[in-house]
Amino acid sequence: MVFNIVGRRYLFFAISLIVILPGLVFLGVHWAQNPGQGPLPLAIDFTGGSVLEVTFVDPHVLQPAEVKEYLVAQAGLPDGTVVQTVGDRGLLIRTATLSEKQPVIDALTSRYGAIDLSSVNFDTVGAAVGAEVTQAAGIAIAAAAIGILLYIALAFRRMPHPFRYGACAVIAMLHDVLVVVGLAAIVGVLLGWQVDSLFLTALLTVIGFSVHDTIVVFDRIRENLARHRGEPFEAIVNHSIVQTLDRSINTQLTVMFTLLALVLFGGESIRHFVVTLLIGVFSGTYSSIFNAAALLVVWENGEFRKFFRHLFSLGRTLEAPAD
Repeated sequence: MVFNIVGRRYLFFAISLIVILPGLVFLGVHWAQNPGQGPLPLAIDFTGGSVLEVTFVDPHVLQPAEVKEYLVAQAGLPDGTVVQTVGDRGLLIRTATLSEKQPVIDALTSRYGAIDLSSVNFDTVGAAVGAEVTQAAGIAIAAAAIGILLYIALAFRRMPHPFRYGACAVIAMLHDVLVVVGLAAIVGVLLGWQVDSLFLTALLTVIGFSVHDTIVVFDRIRENLARHRGEPFEAIVNHSIVQTLDRSINTQLTVMFTLLALVLFGGESIRHFVVTLLIGVFSGTYSSIFNAAALLVVWENGEFRKFFRHLFSLGRTLEAPAD
């Protein structure tokens, strides 16, 4: 049985659109609610602020929301403070820039008991450093996209239209970026998660996984074009995807099972990072199988031109005066 993946390409494109659109909506929602911050809920790595990590001597059952409410009332922390538990003894507090940590430590000690002072970590990031990190994040993603486009175009230079391979790989990569960024916006609005420097690390890792798997499919297309000369391009692409399907799924499942174990049993401090990686790797697997090579077929068949031609004709029909 041969799966007709390419033949159902517009179904898979529609699924991608359905997944991406909610994220775009939540990006707009967050931007409307926080016009000074932008579309993503940024942590102090980007905006500037302080991070305080403490460990209590005795185990506690701590509720982050309750701890945050208490610190806002007793220690004067702003409402934008984020509190996370670390194991059964620790707290991680992200807030606006603090001149000193002692009032927060005193408030926690009076409410929850003794703190292991040797384990206290306190760091402050200035707004200027945060702005530099934000700029570097955008440059890193743009540089990755340009580098991937040029590398793939060079690697497939003996193929007809080598630029198309690079462009389709970058489009599939941007699909995964939008999925991950949209996820960050959704959980930011609903759960209060923030985007920190680890998010950028996860995003660049997802880009690498996505492009790697896409290149495997493209390389098989190159081999099959030489072996099956004269056959329709769409059939060769579909055959190539099916041939690499087992390898792609098995490789990515190995990574996803490991990440799932880290989500379930790993520490709280890396959970957001691991969840981002898990969703991104899943999206990368989907885009490399169902989107990247299918875009090649759309381009080869001139379907982009047909779509815009029909759209233009429809617009002229609507504008034409009635008889």
